[in-house]
Amino acid sequence: MPTSAPTIDAIVPVYGGWEHVEPCLAALASQTHPVRVIVVDDCGPDDTADRVARAFPELTLLRNEANRGFAATCNRGIAHGDGDIVVLVNSDVIAEPTLMADIATAFDEASDEVASVCPLLMQTDGSVDSLGITADPTCAGFVRFHGASLEQAHPTDPPVLGPYGAVAAYRRRALDEVGVLDEGIFMYGEELDLALRLRAGGYDTVALDRPGGVHIGGASAGEGSPRQTRLAGFGRGYLLRAWGVLRTRRALGAIAIEALVCVRRLVLRRDPSALLGRIAGWRAARGVVRPQIPVAGVDRSIGFRRGIRMRSPGFWTR
Repeated sequence: MPTSAPTIDAIVPVYGGWEHVEPCLAALASQTHPVRVIVVDDCGPDDTADRVARAFPELTLLRNEANRGFAATCNRGIAHGDGDIVVLVNSDVIAEPTLMADIATAFDEASDEVASVCPLLMQTDGSVDSLGITADPTCAGFVRFHGASLEQAHPTDPPVLGPYGAVAAYRRRALDEVGVLDEGIFMYGEELDLALRLRAGGYDTVALDRPGGVHIGGASAGEGSPRQTRLAGFGRGYLLRAWGVLRTRRALGAIAIEALVCVRRLVLRRDPSALLGRIAGWRAARGVVRPQIPVAGVDRSIGFRRGIRMRSPGFWTR
């Protein structure tokens, strides 16, 4: 007998910005595969939640009483749903009509060990925004093919660790096993941590090979802003401690790269955000224990020099 189509919950965390929330939700409401859209307003600074309620009454709208951050907001949406597949969608993503159908098909065709699917997202200029993330042995994550042409994007080379947070699809039963997003991370790095935990739990991932939508990027924290830099630094410091990176043989290289990143920001922009974020993240991760860093999905060919190059904006366009 044919199996029934998997049910999908699309979780959309919202923090203001009606101008990008509206097209995001309109695109999700027009999917060719049935999807339950759960919008979670993270106590936004404007009337976006009220506008969502008026313009999209058929969607589920939850409202946080306080600003809780990306991870906690997504987790609330995940807990409210019951779909076989959970898809986290940033509110500045405009999905292709077939995105959810492509995700459902990828899971249906994959083995039970595949716990996540990595959509291919584009930027507004026609270049690639992301095709999942890869990570080096120090748990530093890199968005695959950001800024590259569509022809350059490859689903398996370099190794894909898991989905990028702009659109990330998961089997619910895998999340039930390894846990959802770590709410100790306010924003940036939580999807990397989850990808590492899924891999450590023996799960695999697959990347899609056709564009699934457009990601505007930076709509929540401001691309390259001190706030974004501080939050990203917090996530990095948190993962360094949680995953015990400084107890591995890669410790010296990791310290050298982090010092270089922070000093560069201090010298060129007179901005201590990168350093302060890492210090705060390291302190927040006290007592957090993760499994051994997984071998699968981690690109062990990334050494010190390549790690430096991969942090440059134009790395994937070369």
